[in-house]
Amino acid sequence: MLYVVLFFLLFSLLLYVLLGGADFGAGIVELFSSAEHREKTRDTIYRVMGPIWEANHIWLIILLVILWVAFPVYFNIMVVYLHIPLTLVLLGITIRGVAFVFRHYDAVVDQSQLWYNRLFRIGSFVTPVFLGMSFAALVGGKITLTEDFTHTGFYELFMQNWLNIFNLLVGLFYASLCAFLAATFLIGEANGEVRKLYSRRSAFFTVILVILGLILLLYGYFKDIEFVKDFLHNPVSLICIGLSGVLLIPLWKFIKKGYRIASRFMAGLQVILILFAALYAHFPYIIITEEKELSLLEGIATPSTISNLAIMLIIGGAVILPGLFHLMKSFNMIKVLEKPDNTDENEYS
Repeated sequence: MLYVVLFFLLFSLLLYVLLGGADFGAGIVELFSSAEHREKTRDTIYRVMGPIWEANHIWLIILLVILWVAFPVYFNIMVVYLHIPLTLVLLGITIRGVAFVFRHYDAVVDQSQLWYNRLFRIGSFVTPVFLGMSFAALVGGKITLTEDFTHTGFYELFMQNWLNIFNLLVGLFYASLCAFLAATFLIGEANGEVRKLYSRRSAFFTVILVILGLILLLYGYFKDIEFVKDFLHNPVSLICIGLSGVLLIPLWKFIKKGYRIASRFMAGLQVILILFAALYAHFPYIIITEEKELSLLEGIATPSTISNLAIMLIIGGAVILPGLFHLMKSFNMIKVLEKPDNTDENEYS
């Protein structure tokens, strides 16, 4: 039953990175669009995100519940030592969600619309940055575990573990990954000049990803960060990253030929490879503190709790996954087969 729980834990993480990441990335694409293109991007976002944007965060909730019930030691460390960035993440999700609703359904079009737009774009950018910084804090080796909080400074306990250059680089990398996903997904929802805009944005964030990835690895290596060193010495992780880079070639061929759905699957596959490479290099020792590395399998819940949780996850998955699939299928967001869109092919030649 433990393997069932681990599967749903990793599966929820994957879906949140993909679906939630594309959700955040849409706002980032809008943020980095020119004033004349923002209105078109905004209309596309409403049409694509509107039906499912609330459903994306269910995977984050499931992820946290699994950690809370099955892996209480890990959950305790996260909510105690990373309560500041995680609170900022929740605030960012709330602010952008409120702004997304009000800028669309507010009956009065006035100056407040400018603030709704700004809050949505800024929230879409800073939230994945803080999410990436929170993950980096877990593996950065800066967490100071203590039983006595009275003799350790606030900055040492709750700030230095996430507020540093390495974590910021990881946060920016994840934000760029979200924007890359969104731009690539939105290509299939547009035509003409708007589609060309998303293609340029996809190329732009691809370049940013490669540059940030190289800077991140070099900085981590020369700063002697254990997670990065293990990553660079793990052949499986290196193969996954190399394969992800190679897949950029067929991705752009699919975009040029008009295979919109194939380009989405290819972009998703690249994200899966990156996520797998990061986790495989150090799993199950996801938390690295100043004193030691903590295994996810240490301090887990009792066997009866694990079994009951696994049963509930199986039942919940049988209900939620078909419902989500039907929701996305109903709004034409999932296709299995397609014909190339030859009408736009000349735009890329």
